[in-house]
Amino acid sequence: MYTRRGDGGETSLYGSRRVRKDDPRVEAYGTIDELNSVLGVVLAGTKRRELRASLTEVQGMLFIAGGDAATELASAQPVPRIAAADTRRVEEMTDSLLAKLPPLRNFILPGGSASGATLQLARAVCRRAERRLVTAAQAEEMNPELLPFFNRLSSYLFNLSRWQNQRAGKKEEVWRPRKG
Repeated sequence: MYTRRGDGGETSLYGSRRVRKDDPRVEAYGTIDELNSVLGVVLAGTKRRELRASLTEVQGMLFIAGGDAATELASAQPVPRIAAADTRRVEEMTDSLLAKLPPLRNFILPGGSASGATLQLARAVCRRAERRLVTAAQAEEMNPELLPFFNRLSSYLFNLSRWQNQRAGKKEEVWRPRKG
């Protein structure tokens, strides 16, 4: 399916307002979509039920976040919004992982297992989504819960990567600064 409406470099926000495809809001929800796709790559490579369940839950929240970011706060069209309960849920998921992991005393390099490395990529994309949301929120009012949600989500993805590497028997590679 195609409409040709975007051929001139514009798109519609949820509702009717047209904006350029490089609008900060479009950059933000586009990066959220990219993050969701990276998580899809992790899901495609695993059969672990617990990982599948948690990432599927996160993907559902990301669809809400993408729609939230694509919809003006004062929109007459009702859309689900990221709420403090979503942020708390991600915190609970992170706390559960931290209880299974040794304390981190050094910076570690991304890598390890395929799923662990891809989750580190997801974490980096999540941080970019957060930066894009900061930029978009400077241009116009957005749901203030989006920023804490993505901040917590990046921590969750980092710790989920560590947990996947631990389960795969992959040792964390400690970053060592150069001397001199």
